[in-house]
Amino acid sequence: MTNKKVAVEQNLSTVRDYLSQEGYQVVNLDNQNQNGQGCDAIIISGADNNVMGVSNATTQAPVINAHGMTPEDVSKRLKQIQQQ
Repeated sequence: MTNKKVAVEQNLSTVRDYLSQEGYQVVNLDNQNQNGQGCDAIIISGADNNVMGVSNATTQAPVINAHGMTPEDVSKRLKQIQQQ
């Protein structure tokens, strides 16, 4: 089990559900939480490039583009990041 907190775009419900089952604390990445502040990683779909017109969002957390990835792939990538 992990206690890592990740921000996930709302349209990635399967990834959100899978990571929650893996023990991650999952929060929505939305207008109020655009930079995933306080999160260990941010998961984006990659499909909505700058839809909200926000191009200056900054974050210290690693960003994972989940486009073309399965929930299992995202989980593996998160574990790789944690080991670095």
